[in-house]
Amino acid sequence: MLALKRIVTVAVMVYLLLSLLFILSPAVRSSLMGLGEGLSNLAQERQFFYTMFVVGAVVLTLHLITENLDSAMLRRNVTQHENKINELKAKLYDHQQRSGQPLGTNPVSQTGSTAYPPADPNWPAATPPAPERPL
Repeated sequence: MLALKRIVTVAVMVYLLLSLLFILSPAVRSSLMGLGEGLSNLAQERQFFYTMFVVGAVVLTLHLITENLDSAMLRRNVTQHENKINELKAKLYDHQQRSGQPLGTNPVSQTGSTAYPPADPNWPAATPPAPERPL
Protein backbone atom coordinates (compact mmCIF):
# COMPACT_ATOMS: atom_id res chain seq x y z
CA MET A 1 0.00 0.00 0.00
CA LEU A 2 2.84 2.33 0.83
CA ALA A 3 4.40 1.83 -2.60
CA LEU A 4 1.09 2.62 -4.33
CA LYS A 5 0.67 5.71 -2.21
CA ARG A 6 4.17 6.92 -3.10
CA ILE A 7 3.62 6.27 -6.81
CA VAL A 8 0.37 8.23 -6.81
CA THR A 9 1.98 11.07 -4.86
CA VAL A 10 4.80 11.27 -7.40
CA ALA A 11 2.23 11.26 -10.23
CA VAL A 12 0.37 14.15 -8.56
CA MET A 13 3.60 16.14 -8.25
CA VAL A 14 4.54 15.49 -11.88
CA TYR A 15 1.05 16.52 -13.02
CA LEU A 16 1.26 19.69 -10.94
CA LEU A 17 4.64 20.63 -12.40
CA LEU A 18 3.49 19.93 -15.96
CA SER A 19 0.31 21.93 -15.52
CA LEU A 20 2.29 24.86 -14.11
CA LEU A 21 4.66 24.60 -17.07
CA PHE A 22 1.77 24.64 -19.54
CA ILE A 23 -0.01 27.52 -17.80
CA LEU A 24 3.04 29.72 -17.29
CA SER A 25 4.78 29.03 -20.60
CA PRO A 26 2.61 29.83 -23.63
CA ALA A 27 5.27 28.57 -26.07
CA VAL A 28 5.24 25.07 -24.59
CA ARG A 29 1.45 25.09 -24.46
CA SER A 30 1.08 26.19 -28.09
CA SER A 31 3.61 23.63 -29.34
CA LEU A 32 1.78 20.86 -27.50
CA MET A 33 -1.61 22.11 -28.69
CA GLY A 34 -0.29 22.09 -32.26
CA LEU A 35 -0.36 18.29 -32.15
CA GLY A 36 -4.14 18.34 -32.64
CA GLU A 37 -4.55 18.52 -36.42
CA GLY A 38 -7.49 19.99 -38.26
CA LEU A 39 -8.74 22.15 -35.41
CA SER A 40 -8.76 25.91 -35.04
CA ASN A 41 -6.56 27.52 -32.39
CA LEU A 42 -9.53 28.04 -30.08
CA ALA A 43 -10.68 24.43 -30.47
CA GLN A 44 -7.13 23.16 -29.89
CA GLU A 45 -6.82 25.20 -26.71
CA ARG A 46 -10.22 24.09 -25.48
CA GLN A 47 -9.38 20.44 -26.19
CA PHE A 48 -5.99 20.83 -24.45
CA PHE A 49 -7.45 22.26 -21.27
CA TYR A 50 -10.29 19.74 -21.27
CA THR A 51 -7.73 16.92 -21.47
CA MET A 52 -5.71 18.51 -18.66
CA PHE A 53 -8.88 18.75 -16.57
CA VAL A 54 -9.75 15.08 -17.10
CA VAL A 55 -6.20 13.94 -16.31
CA GLY A 56 -6.17 16.14 -13.20
CA ALA A 57 -9.51 14.75 -12.03
CA VAL A 58 -8.28 11.17 -12.45
CA VAL A 59 -5.00 11.84 -10.64
CA LEU A 60 -6.80 13.67 -7.83
CA THR A 61 -9.28 10.80 -7.46
CA LEU A 62 -6.46 8.25 -7.26
CA HIS A 63 -4.67 10.36 -4.68
CA LEU A 64 -7.82 10.73 -2.59
CA ILE A 65 -8.53 6.99 -2.69
CA THR A 66 -4.99 5.99 -1.73
CA GLU A 67 -4.87 8.51 1.13
CA ASN A 68 -8.19 7.29 2.50
CA LEU A 69 -7.16 3.64 2.23
CA ASP A 70 -3.86 4.35 3.97
CA SER A 71 -5.64 6.29 6.71
CA ALA A 72 -8.15 3.47 7.23
CA MET A 73 -5.36 0.89 7.41
CA LEU A 74 -3.48 2.99 9.97
CA ARG A 75 -6.63 3.40 12.11
CA ARG A 76 -7.23 -0.36 11.95
CA ASN A 77 -3.61 -1.01 12.95
CA VAL A 78 -3.89 1.38 15.93
CA THR A 79 -7.13 -0.30 17.01
CA GLN A 80 -5.47 -3.74 16.87
CA HIS A 81 -2.57 -2.50 18.97
CA GLU A 82 -4.93 -0.93 21.51
CA ASN A 83 -6.87 -4.19 21.74
CA LYS A 84 -3.61 -6.10 22.29
CA ILE A 85 -2.66 -3.65 25.06
CA ASN A 86 -6.06 -4.13 26.69
CA GLU A 87 -5.66 -7.93 26.53
CA LEU A 88 -2.24 -7.69 28.18
CA LYS A 89 -3.64 -5.38 30.86
CA ALA A 90 -6.43 -7.87 31.53
CA LYS A 91 -3.93 -10.73 31.84
CA LEU A 92 -1.84 -8.67 34.25
CA TYR A 93 -4.92 -7.81 36.29
CA ASP A 94 -5.94 -11.47 36.43
CA HIS A 95 -2.41 -12.49 37.42
CA GLN A 96 -2.33 -9.88 40.20
CA GLN A 97 -5.73 -11.03 41.45
CA ARG A 98 -4.58 -14.67 41.58
CA SER A 99 -1.31 -13.84 43.37
CA GLY A 100 -3.13 -11.88 46.06
CA GLN A 101 -1.09 -8.74 45.57
CA PRO A 102 -3.24 -5.62 46.00
CA LEU A 103 -3.62 -3.50 42.91
CA GLY A 104 -1.51 -0.39 42.72
CA THR A 105 1.24 -1.73 44.99
CA ASN A 106 4.77 -2.01 43.84
CA PRO A 107 7.31 -4.43 45.31
CA VAL A 108 9.89 -1.63 45.38
CA SER A 109 10.46 -0.04 48.78
CA GLN A 110 11.01 3.65 49.46
CA THR A 111 14.81 3.19 49.30
CA GLY A 112 14.63 1.98 45.73
CA SER A 113 15.60 -1.63 46.43
CA THR A 114 13.23 -4.52 45.96
CA ALA A 115 11.29 -5.81 48.94
CA TYR A 116 12.20 -9.39 48.05
CA PRO A 117 15.56 -10.93 47.17
CA PRO A 118 16.48 -11.21 43.52
CA ALA A 119 15.79 -14.53 41.82
CA ASP A 120 19.45 -14.97 40.87
CA PRO A 121 21.69 -15.55 43.93
CA ASN A 122 24.73 -14.47 41.88
CA TRP A 123 23.21 -11.05 41.32
CA PRO A 124 25.85 -8.47 42.29
CA ALA A 125 25.21 -6.50 45.43
CA ALA A 126 25.03 -2.76 45.20
CA THR A 127 28.52 -1.27 45.30
CA PRO A 128 29.22 2.11 46.82
CA PRO A 129 30.07 4.86 44.35
CA ALA A 130 33.76 5.48 43.71
CA PRO A 131 35.22 8.53 45.45
CA GLU A 132 35.71 11.54 43.27
CA ARG A 133 39.25 12.48 42.29
CA PRO A 134 40.34 16.06 42.73
CA LEU A 135 41.32 17.81 39.52
